Amino acid sequence: QVQLVESGGGLVQAGGSLRLSCAASGRTFSTYAMGWFRQAPGKEREFVAAISWSDGTTYYANSVKARFTISRDNAKNTVYLQMNSLKPEDTAVYYCAADYTRDRFGKLHSTTYDYDYWGQGTQVTVSS
Repeated sequence: QVQLVESGGGLVQAGGSLRLSCAASGRTFSTYAMGWFRQAPGKEREFVAAISWSDGTTYYANSVKARFTISRDNAKNTVYLQMNSLKPEDTAVYYCAADYTRDRFGKLHSTTYDYDYWGQGTQVTVSS
């Protein structure tokens, strides 16, 4: 079992920044990758970014590329999402997720069904 706890959400004006954290506990030693997803009201949960737990390779959704940065601290079992130049359309509940299934081609996954554990989410609201 793995427990994921997100923090760092809040209210920010457009153009501002926030940093989300996701602390993992439990069976973290076999993690393949960590990801961030988000879900706005009335919309499906969508992929934001992912990072390989072993070598730090990253993958981003086009909508956040060059604005968001995912990183990890293996010693602290923590993943971060630095969000800059925030826009009102970034408003959503942000979820951290853990992927335990290694891709045979080494790719990072971007679909919800590929992730095995989820946090409870943290609200990010960007005002215009």
